[in-house]
Amino acid sequence: MGISSLGVGSGLDLEGLVSQLLEAERAPKAARLDAQDERIESEISSLGQLKSKLSEFKDSVDELRKDQSLTGREPTIRNPSEESEPFTAEASNSALTGEYAITVERLASGSRIESATAANGGFTSSSDQVTDTAGSLTFKIGGTGDTFSINVAAGATLAQLREQINKAEGNFGITANIINTGTADGGAKLVISSKVTGEGNDLSIVNDNNLAGLNRIATTDSAETASYLVPTKTAQNAQAIIDGITVQSDTNEFENTIQNVTFTAKAVSEKNSLDEFQSSTLVIGFDQEALDEKIKGFVESYNALNEEIRSLTKYGESDLEEDGALAGDFTIRGIQAGLGNILSGTVSASALGGLFQIGIELTSEGKLEIGSSDFGLGTGASRLSDALEDNFDEVSKLFTADDGIATKLYDFIDQYTKSSGILADRETAAKDQRDRLLDDRAAFELRLVSFEQTLRGRYLNLDQTVARLQQSSSALLASLF
Repeated sequence: MGISSLGVGSGLDLEGLVSQLLEAERAPKAARLDAQDERIESEISSLGQLKSKLSEFKDSVDELRKDQSLTGREPTIRNPSEESEPFTAEASNSALTGEYAITVERLASGSRIESATAANGGFTSSSDQVTDTAGSLTFKIGGTGDTFSINVAAGATLAQLREQINKAEGNFGITANIINTGTADGGAKLVISSKVTGEGNDLSIVNDNNLAGLNRIATTDSAETASYLVPTKTAQNAQAIIDGITVQSDTNEFENTIQNVTFTAKAVSEKNSLDEFQSSTLVIGFDQEALDEKIKGFVESYNALNEEIRSLTKYGESDLEEDGALAGDFTIRGIQAGLGNILSGTVSASALGGLFQIGIELTSEGKLEIGSSDFGLGTGASRLSDALEDNFDEVSKLFTADDGIATKLYDFIDQYTKSSGILADRETAAKDQRDRLLDDRAAFELRLVSFEQTLRGRYLNLDQTVARLQQSSSALLASLF
């Protein structure tokens, strides 16, 4: 007699028994594998979090260790009055500190050309015909090589010519306007202004076809030998006086007139009651505000890293509170110790010596703070302010010197965060463990399959034996009764 399912022949719950035996075999090992898996995944995740925070802190440190980021120059301008702002200024990091008296005497300007009055052969109104023969005009600046041309149609009016000039392709800053004088003698005047500034950069208007009508708005003929209109205002340079020295620029921007400093003239300087120009004072100093922000950003970034480390390495205060994923980890203890030693150490290259002298203190919890205690030396905030005011270069050295804090921190952190660094190796090792654990889990499942087959073989024989005995017993009882 064939039996398709355990217990069918004997009536015993052999399927349940096999299931219980399998579970008894699986549960302890599965629990151990699950615990290992949870620990490894937690370690991988925690190492990733730590490496991310370390990288963020390294970026903050990198800003401080680069000398050029700590030597920024800040131009300050003191004007004779609040109503006066004759110029603005910018300075590169290589500009020398100093103080300069600057007066803007003249702004750079372009040239201006006006057509003659009606009485002198000009135009009576904007609807006057410019020419009865088609021709072209070329607008050019000899000093810069800027040029563009327009074609003037036969019968074009003064107003149409104005629009052609303003909308011309290649127009490099030429503007045409019509001013109606309101008198018969004055009539309508075409005013052409150039935005190209600088001495020698006067606008020329060439009558390409030497048409008589176009001579009224041209400065020269096609051979550029004849002379018609002349600029009513010539292009000129901006002019300023720096510490008594007269300087000029063909634009309103004076670049490197003071080495590595650019100042841009905005208005002519004010005059006093004696009709004398009043100078403004330009001070090129250190960018204390920018460095102050960098230092405070460094403190905040370190504290975020410290908080992350404390969270990952904490021990639970009771049985109900779990330990951090990296509690007691030797590598993390090494990071904490290394960071603490650098932050509390001294820098021989800086007269300031250490972070305490610029107001930064290391607390018992491993945090950095701009200290509030005085110690007879002023609060942390006042020490930082005084250091930036009086010892800017020494603050820079404190971070950027070969034995500077930022330099040492960057090198220390880099050995942990680089692609072949200590934390990357730890992550690789943990992932290898995870792979081996997957292999162990797969092997264990295969053993359980084999164990189940063995159990089913044994209990199948038992089921069949009991079934036969039950049949014999039933037959014997039947024969007796």
